[in-house]
Amino acid sequence: MSSTLILSIIAAYFLLLFLISYITGKNDSNDTFFLGNRDAPWYVIAYGMIGTTLSGITFISVPGWVASSQFSYLQMVFGFFVGYFIISRILLPLYYNLGLTSIYTYLKSRFGYSSYKTGSAFFLLSRTIGASFRLFLIATVLQFAVFDAWNIPFYITVIITIALIWLYTFRSGMKTIIWTDTLQTTFMLATVVMIAYTLMQKMDVNFSSLFTLIHDSDYSKVFFFDDWADKKYFFKQFFSGVFMAIVMTGLDQDQMQKNLSCRNLKDAQKNMLTFSTILIFVDLLFLSLGALLFIYSEQMNIPLPSNPDMLFPNIALNSGLPLYVGILFIIGIIAAAYSSADSALTSLTTSFCVDIINFSKYSEENQIGIRKKVHLLMSVILFCVILIFNMINDDSVIKSLFTVAGYTYGPLLGMFSFGLFTNWKVKDNIVPFIAVLSPICCYILQLYIPFGFELLIINGLITFLGLYLIRIKED
Repeated sequence: MSSTLILSIIAAYFLLLFLISYITGKNDSNDTFFLGNRDAPWYVIAYGMIGTTLSGITFISVPGWVASSQFSYLQMVFGFFVGYFIISRILLPLYYNLGLTSIYTYLKSRFGYSSYKTGSAFFLLSRTIGASFRLFLIATVLQFAVFDAWNIPFYITVIITIALIWLYTFRSGMKTIIWTDTLQTTFMLATVVMIAYTLMQKMDVNFSSLFTLIHDSDYSKVFFFDDWADKKYFFKQFFSGVFMAIVMTGLDQDQMQKNLSCRNLKDAQKNMLTFSTILIFVDLLFLSLGALLFIYSEQMNIPLPSNPDMLFPNIALNSGLPLYVGILFIIGIIAAAYSSADSALTSLTTSFCVDIINFSKYSEENQIGIRKKVHLLMSVILFCVILIFNMINDDSVIKSLFTVAGYTYGPLLGMFSFGLFTNWKVKDNIVPFIAVLSPICCYILQLYIPFGFELLIINGLITFLGLYLIRIKED
């Protein structure tokens, strides 16, 4: 596929996003930017959140996991469902009753100023690393597929990548993202379905025989109860899924900002229930595609790449399938990458304005100016972090950095759990030290005990116990 064709596809795609931005971006108020005027239809948010949850990494990695993990990922997805139910019944009522814009404001009213700043700082660190990593991947793909042929430096590719997001989000933020996420989710899911259908035609199978083909293959096992030490063991993955959903959605400003854009609590709860149900079927779709890709490779004698994440790209772009398959793949991966990156940039801006600099003390007009400068600042920070990733240029180090971002959710889990399930106050000025020590303890434990996703639970538990030790005892 030529670089010119790929660039034309990307240009057409972003023209659609800019059109949506123009239609939704007529109101430049802070309420529009942060919470979409709190009038977004819940079903639109529920559908769009699928695209935000399934990033570009998920788009290519989940199908690749099938070779080593089969369908065991569904065990975690079932845990997600329970976690989302807990969010809808415990966290959403809390956030709506307090009328929050940033969810970390709760920590201020519950524990104090230091706890509040600690929670927001951990979110900013985690989301900056995560968003930068995702944008680094898509910039790398664009560099390889398009800009290398034109001898354009990587930093220019990164500038273009971030500038495109900034351009369609800087005026109306969440108001625009709610609708662009809907478009991007549609493109992503349509891509997967159409590519799967093309593979089925090549293999001469219909939908009923496809079910039998996958079921009888070596890739379809879902539940693992045999070995508790196995990372695929059911209870490990299920409970990890529960807590991951709670912290990475319920305690994450990025995800909760969309839920707080609903008209009322009831709509937000309907959104969460619908989204969590749809997500089960969407993840099953990606896993089924993964099984289909491996079966197709076996039947067509296509060599498997050393990195299973590259199976989907290799078959879509380099296996002799019709040109439209490659076009669909490019559209799908861009939709998946940008649907998570645009909301990340908006949530970073929101948290920094509300939590870090407390811009509410300024007039509305000055707040808008500050918000726009912060939005630009967050874009520059993402640009710098991406360049650092590129300079490191070491997969193992980059993956370690991305893992560090996951460590930051543990303290948030411990802090919110302690606040919700106990009545104790704490020595607020010591909370930042507890929040920092908890991930360090987890890192040391990881050196001796090979934890999987359950490390998040241990991280939160250590923070909880630390807060218990610094509780203020009532006379």
